[in-house]
Amino acid sequence: MQKQFFSVLRASARYNTLPKRAFSTSRYAFNEKSKEETQDENKQDNKEDVKKEDSVNEELTPVEKELKELREKLEQKDKEYVALKDSYIRSLADFRNLQETTKREIQKARDFALQKFAKDLIESIDNFGHALGAVKEDSVKANEEIKQLYDGVKLTRDVFEKTLQRHGLQKIDPIDSEFDPNKHEATFQAPHPEKTPGTVFFVQQPGYELNGRVLRAAKVGIVKGDD
Repeated sequence: MQKQFFSVLRASARYNTLPKRAFSTSRYAFNEKSKEETQDENKQDNKEDVKKEDSVNEELTPVEKELKELREKLEQKDKEYVALKDSYIRSLADFRNLQETTKREIQKARDFALQKFAKDLIESIDNFGHALGAVKEDSVKANEEIKQLYDGVKLTRDVFEKTLQRHGLQKIDPIDSEFDPNKHEATFQAPHPEKTPGTVFFVQQPGYELNGRVLRAAKVGIVKGDD
């Protein structure tokens, strides 16, 4: 027993005399140390890359250096070319859009430049109609002078209307057609056994439109439906 006791004491004494290594129990300190080491390594790598590049430049001949500079300038010019080409394409598209818009506006101004003038001419056309409607058919047949006057007024009205038609003024005479509130103005309704309800059977005053735009709606009478 005494021998075993002394052997344990000697073993314990040898263990205490051994150098001990210090370990950090902090994970955060270990991580911070690793980050610092990584950053130091990266800085060292960058310095080495710069040194390598400088050494490569020092090894280049004057011709090679000039060639390298020309390549760099060429790359810069290529980038500028791409940017200028994109700007040119955009400007060209904007210009073409402006051309189309201007063309439509000019055509629109031409189409409706005579709108006010055409409205005034409509009254003259109406007067031709009133003059012709005031002459009785019997008087035309019985009197040659009245007939010639009637034919002259009618010919003048027809030529006048054809001239206005060439400039886009169209007459709206919707007899026997379906009532259109955009072009017709109903002044009265009446039953008509031979007509379809909702259609025009009488035109009190014809209408006119200029290049598709209604200047004056036609005043009409429409067929009344069965209640």
